[in-house]
Amino acid sequence: MDVTEETEARQDGKLQLGQHLFLLRKANPSPETAASLKDSVFTAIVADKMAGLYQSFWQEMSWESTFDTKMFEEFNASIAEEVAKLDEKIKDAEENLGESEVREALLNKALYFIQIGDKEKALAQLKITEVKTVAVGQKMDLVFHTLRLGLFDLDFDLISKNIDKAKSLFDEGGDWERKNRLKVYEGLFCMATRNFKKAATLLLESISTFTTYELFSYDTFIFYTVLTSIISLDRVSLKQKVVDAPEILTVIGKIPFLSDFLNALYSCQYKTFFHAFAGLTDQIRLDRYLFPHFRYYMREVRVVAYSQFLESYKSVTMEAMAKAFGVSINFLDMELSRFIAAGRLTCKIDKVAGVLETNRLDAKNALYQATIKQGDFLLNRIQKLSRVVDV
Repeated sequence: MDVTEETEARQDGKLQLGQHLFLLRKANPSPETAASLKDSVFTAIVADKMAGLYQSFWQEMSWESTFDTKMFEEFNASIAEEVAKLDEKIKDAEENLGESEVREALLNKALYFIQIGDKEKALAQLKITEVKTVAVGQKMDLVFHTLRLGLFDLDFDLISKNIDKAKSLFDEGGDWERKNRLKVYEGLFCMATRNFKKAATLLLESISTFTTYELFSYDTFIFYTVLTSIISLDRVSLKQKVVDAPEILTVIGKIPFLSDFLNALYSCQYKTFFHAFAGLTDQIRLDRYLFPHFRYYMREVRVVAYSQFLESYKSVTMEAMAKAFGVSINFLDMELSRFIAAGRLTCKIDKVAGVLETNRLDAKNALYQATIKQGDFLLNRIQKLSRVVDV
């Protein structure tokens, strides 16, 4: 996705590097694209003297060039020299300056470890810095540094713990700007862990206060917001919060296929919707946060579209539905059969007549059926338990 130069400059370089590493590892790029990505990764490694990443990535990717032992040793020597300088500044601050200067010196050392990609030392140094930190806002900034460390290699355990930590810090105080930024971090975490409903809620709440450019551009933020909302919101909420949202309307046209994807679904133009959906697949598949959920998301979007279409009919011919979606009857039959068997669509197929008959339950009947089903399950468990007890 295109981003402005201003936004590009404000994005965290390590997260851009993480995306490039993902593309090399998972996306099966063409030889030309792979060569370009390797150059970008190598340039970032050299610029920040990331000795550990150079060694591990060279082994993982089997680069054609030989391992540059001399450069690797120069990296390590430079790192040792810089750490010694930072330690000297910390010592000087402790002996001659105040608490704020000591904290700043400790933070600079933590930021240096982040720069060279030494996650373990960075986390340890951030904890040391936190001990010297009093203000809630500054403690939150340390949490944001930790969250970005977790996002670099998708350490979800680290991210989850620090989101909880940030929330507890806000109980002590904290400004609205940082609270709004945390919503975007948590929304991204929820999306990356397949909690799309919560992700949509958090991202929509941040839509008018977005300042988290260190994670991604505003265009990308809108991209994530629309994708998560489509499979999470009902039709009325989608119209109010997404389709008619002025913040989304100003950006959505810049993102290929996204406007058609959203508006065609709402306006029931299913053929256009499927065409736009096909155009978006590469953008979804090549995003490192969405990639693990690619098949799941593709399935959920189709369920939303099919359910919305069937909502208007008591019965409809397979031919009419296939024509509406621009697919063959055989493809549609295979799709619907799978979703019906999984309980995702409440309808049945009359193969002889070539007709789909919907079987929607109202809310009261649906609750009744669910209660009966759960009751049967409970009785079966009790019977099994009683047999074990009798033995």
